[in-house]
Amino acid sequence: MSVDVTLNGRPASLQSPADSPLLWALRDEKSLVGVKFGCGAGHCGACTVLVDGQQTRSCITLVGDVAGKNVTTIEGLSGDVGKAVAEAWIRAQAPQCGYCQPGFVLATTSAIAADPKQTKEQVLSQITNLCRCGTYDAIRLAVGYALDQLQGRVAETEKGAAR
Repeated sequence: MSVDVTLNGRPASLQSPADSPLLWALRDEKSLVGVKFGCGAGHCGACTVLVDGQQTRSCITLVGDVAGKNVTTIEGLSGDVGKAVAEAWIRAQAPQCGYCQPGFVLATTSAIAADPKQTKEQVLSQITNLCRCGTYDAIRLAVGYALDQLQGRVAETEKGAAR
């Protein structure tokens, strides 16, 4: 059975069985190794991808459940919010081992994209991923950097519209 999706902005077909985890279709079939296996139960977030913009645990999401949807992995991260989050991660030097970081970046992108005017605390409350290296201070810093950059753009846009 073939499941058609938009994968990282391009039409794609997943040939994995509809009842198999999306994680393995992405890694094994599409060689998108930025999505990681962590706990296999949807708790740690290492497998986080975006499905129609929403952070989704790919280890517990079935291939059949994403038919016709837009799936984004870290390899396909784009747009103003994605770029701002990725740049903030680098600026804050958030990764230590880096294993969980693609999931954190995608979860943060999803949370901020939902409302770029949120506070850092509001964004952080939506991110339930785990980092075994304990880089939470750098992650909090990165979220703040991303929001500062995006909210500065929003303020400039609003200022320009008021003229």
